Amino acid sequence: MKIDIDGLTEAELTDLNHRIVARLKFLHQMRTHSKMLEFRIGQRVSFQPQGRDPLTGVIAKYNRQTVSVITENGQQWKVAPSFLRAVEIDITPPRAGAQVLNLSRK
Repeated sequence: MKIDIDGLTEAELTDLNHRIVARLKFLHQMRTHSKMLEFRIGQRVSFQPQGRDPLTGVIAKYNRQTVSVITENGQQWKVAPSFLRAVEIDITPPRAGAQVLNLSRK
C-alpha cells in the first residue's frame, strides 16, 4: 500500500504521525504481552543484566511491560520478558548411597 504524503497538509501529516506512533506502540505492547504469556508466576527464570553475571530467580508479578523477578539473593528486578529464559529444574534421582532427609511432618 502506497501513501502519497506530498499532498497532505501539515495538520494531516501531524495526525498521520500520531496515528503511526500509536499503532507502533500497540504492536510493541502486543509483542511484549505475548512474550510475557510464555512465562507464569512462580516459574524459575534466568536473565543476564548488562555487564553482570547471569541471575536466576522466580517470577513474582506481571507488570505492564515487564515482569518482577525475585532473585536467589532476594533482590527484585523488573525485566522485559524478551530477556528471560526458562530454567529447567534438575530432578535427577539421588545417587546410590546418598543420604536423603525426609523433612515432612507427620
